[in-house]
Amino acid sequence: MVRANGAVSLRELARVVQTSEVTVRRDVRALEAEGLLDRRHGGAVLPGGFTRESGFPQKSHLSTAEKTAIADLAAGLVGEGEAIVVGAGTTTQELARRLARVPGLTVVTNSLLVAQALAHANRVEVVMTGGTLRGSNYALVGSGAEQSLQGLRVSRAFLSGSGLTAERGLSTSNMLSASVDRALVQAAAEVVVLADHTKLGSDTMFQTVPTELITRLVTDEPPAHDERAATELQALADQGVEITVAGSESEHTGGGEGLNQGRRPRPDLPLPGQRRTHPGGGPAGLGPQLRSTDGPGERARVADLRRR
Repeated sequence: MVRANGAVSLRELARVVQTSEVTVRRDVRALEAEGLLDRRHGGAVLPGGFTRESGFPQKSHLSTAEKTAIADLAAGLVGEGEAIVVGAGTTTQELARRLARVPGLTVVTNSLLVAQALAHANRVEVVMTGGTLRGSNYALVGSGAEQSLQGLRVSRAFLSGSGLTAERGLSTSNMLSASVDRALVQAAAEVVVLADHTKLGSDTMFQTVPTELITRLVTDEPPAHDERAATELQALADQGVEITVAGSESEHTGGGEGLNQGRRPRPDLPLPGQRRTHPGGGPAGLGPQLRSTDGPGERARVADLRRR
């Protein structure tokens, strides 16, 4: 399966072979010892280390249910008449399909897949960057893409990547993609990262968004045994990232009553079309909020985390 797809998640592998993730993890460890694959948090890839990146056909088959849940929640952050930027990726493509229903929306993107998902949305204006087409992920990259973003100001940037850690933030395996993502971030007052749990704790070669610039993370709930992902979520929250978790009914540590405003937009940028998402007047002294939902499309329940 790894040879055919480039990557595979433990969750999907366990479902295909009809066994537990514990058994799958043991077998993947044995295959790694034979040099047949490299283990990654929540899955496995072909050998190649930090520089290897799976293409769109491989990524599109990974964590599909998780990406759908994440996209459902992220779409709820976008209001009528907003101007946003959306980066390349399979998760952002899922988001774009849901944004087609938002009237008066303007979407700036370097992704052909995002643009295609919005092509027939009558009330959404799509603005594409220039640049050189990178065929592996159907994205426009290079100096043309970066120059076309200069002077742009929008309310939010929605980005995904190859890995996310509290220490380095969001990262990717390709230098050109990382450079364009950094230009997208510079255009936005707030940065929303879309990343499923398999990317939590993974670190790849090129940093795109440092942790201090990430306003919010939208992710899915890690499996109960996945202590690494849970630890990474706590560390991100401790650094001020507002976290929204799809498919979780569990309460998280460090709770407290009330609502926290979360990280504020960058003060140097105007906010065209921005819709406020954080009510004011939250209690002082509370740390970043961790939101959870019983399923896609439902309102998130709030459990505030105190900064440790």
